[in-house]
Amino acid sequence: MNSTYNKDDLVKYRVEQAEKTIREVSLLITNGLYKTAVNRIYYGMFYMLLALALKHNFKTSKHRQLIGWFNQKFIKPGTIDTKYGKMINHAFENRSDSDYGVFVEFSKEEVEEMHQEMKAFVDELKKHT
Repeated sequence: MNSTYNKDDLVKYRVEQAEKTIREVSLLITNGLYKTAVNRIYYGMFYMLLALALKHNFKTSKHRQLIGWFNQKFIKPGTIDTKYGKMINHAFENRSDSDYGVFVEFSKEEVEEMHQEMKAFVDELKKHT
């Protein structure tokens, strides 16, 4: 952690990144850039997950490890509803398919639904940061 920033500043920064990404996704959807929107949906959720992890003194650079920590610390004990664990896993899989899959396409409706899940995920995790 950079010593010029305290933990609260970093948490706030990650929350702001997540919120900004929500707005970016709206623009991407409006412009028909669905695969890019799917990527940004995941990363917006990832930024919020980083904020939560920072708040709870968990550090990792690995996406799967961060998601696993979230599931273990918040989903399994019931602190956060299981649907949010499914949302982040689904977003991770969609992002991987979108970035690395061949001939993978998403409809506007699918991406709009993912965007709504992203907003719900960010709102829920804000309650815990």
